[in-house]
Amino acid sequence: MASQSLKWIPIGGLGEVGKNMMAYEYGKNILLVDGGLMFPESDMHGIDAVIPDYSFLKEKREWVRGIIVTHGHEDHTGAMPYVVKDFPNVPIYCTPLTKGLLEIKLKDAKVLDKTTINAVPTDGVVNIGPFRVEFFRMCHSIPDNVGLGITTPAGLIVHSGDFKFDHTPVDGLKPDFAKLAEFAGRGVLALLSDSTNAEHPGITPSERDIEPALENVFRDAEGRVIVATFASLISRVQQVVNISEIYGRKLAIAGASMMDNVKIAQKMGYLEIPDGMLVRLEDAVKMPVHEVTIMATGTQGEPSAVLGRMATGRHTLLNAMPGDSIVLSAHPIPGNEEYVHRIINRLFQRGANVIYSPLAQVHVSGHARQEEQKLLISLLRPKYFIPVHGELRMLMAHGRLAQQLGIPPEHVFVVENGTPVEFSDGKARKLDRIPGGYVFIDGSGVGDIGPVVIRDREVLARDGFILIVLRRDPHGGLADDPEIITRGFIYMKDSDEFIRNMAQSVRESVKGLNGTAADEAFKEKAVDALSKFVYAETRRRPMVIPVVA
Repeated sequence: MASQSLKWIPIGGLGEVGKNMMAYEYGKNILLVDGGLMFPESDMHGIDAVIPDYSFLKEKREWVRGIIVTHGHEDHTGAMPYVVKDFPNVPIYCTPLTKGLLEIKLKDAKVLDKTTINAVPTDGVVNIGPFRVEFFRMCHSIPDNVGLGITTPAGLIVHSGDFKFDHTPVDGLKPDFAKLAEFAGRGVLALLSDSTNAEHPGITPSERDIEPALENVFRDAEGRVIVATFASLISRVQQVVNISEIYGRKLAIAGASMMDNVKIAQKMGYLEIPDGMLVRLEDAVKMPVHEVTIMATGTQGEPSAVLGRMATGRHTLLNAMPGDSIVLSAHPIPGNEEYVHRIINRLFQRGANVIYSPLAQVHVSGHARQEEQKLLISLLRPKYFIPVHGELRMLMAHGRLAQQLGIPPEHVFVVENGTPVEFSDGKARKLDRIPGGYVFIDGSGVGDIGPVVIRDREVLARDGFILIVLRRDPHGGLADDPEIITRGFIYMKDSDEFIRNMAQSVRESVKGLNGTAADEAFKEKAVDALSKFVYAETRRRPMVIPVVA
């Protein structure tokens, strides 16, 4: 019976890094947690971002009682403008800083008036339908990050959120160990835990541990210091502010998203910048280079972000130059390594000194490693364990850790997006997978680009295309030789003989057709003949597009 069982449905973030989203369903009540985006993978040509496929929820729109956002990072908030459009008037609950960041995002998307965002303290409690949700502080690389204790009629579910056990966080606010102990005392039916660093032994270093490396950069820099990091990494901004003050440097922000986040964090008291330190980028580029610090976006190699434009000389104000010390204070998200390395190489080519991990400890992860993950499991002693937030290899590694700590293998559920887990009468079981996949964002289009289009783009990127123009005479035959036009396949000016041979293969293929044959028959014969000829000559398979005039 649906009224007696709880269904947990992973919508995004399991089997990948990014686009985190999950749903809890009890009876005709649904609670959503997070709505993030993911950077496109290298074979997703032209795609700007990827969001979760929550289309199966649209037929249950009236059941959605509320949405909780655990923190302000893009992989947890980036899809929220689309979620709000599809689920208008569903209240959102999050901590104060997350609310401020989310308001900017929804305002830019012109959907802020379609929802209500409720600020909840990091130790607050909200009741949403049959769910009683207790927030608890967990350290991450952004302030106001929380985990969730969700009391349901089926039992207590603890969701760690993104976390690490940092005992010396930049803001001084440590994880809420007392609340974790309280949960353990009540009995935890299931723990859902962040798996991002499950393959890494030991303990994730504290945010404070990067400060000596940053200070070394500032001490040795003769020119500008440019620190690139995530737009929402407020704690890193605070550290750069503190060190810039020591070395007498002004601070400028490059990147609209980072500037918006800095303004809201400063306004809300999460970021302290001395009076007169923050200057406009337009003014900073005119100041003596040894008096300037600049914080910028683009650490994942995005060509349109500030760092990417600096590396290629396309930024209107800020370009890398000899004497610059450029710090990449971020680790590449899995899949982005090639793009990041390309940016680093280009920055070096322009004469800048680039400092990045592992050359110096200028960034630490915001996610727990194995010993912290073991500690969380040991503290909560859950009956069931579900690793979340990570690629399948990370989920598998986390599942093995749980078994090492004594959780029976049959109580560890390593699942990917779309595979629900049902809890009923204190027992859990996997259900059939819900169909779903990627939803691609391409410009202003949402979901109108599917796998077929992506495959076409892959072919075009790899082998280009050939356009055949067939002109028929009044009697239905060919009026003249087929016209061949190519792009991304060969350089036509140097390939006259090859193009004549391609046209000849097409002309021969349609010679047997009589004058009454349909245009489609001409197209089919031409494409088949040309494709075979080109592959035989080049071992390549360009896209062949026929046109009958």
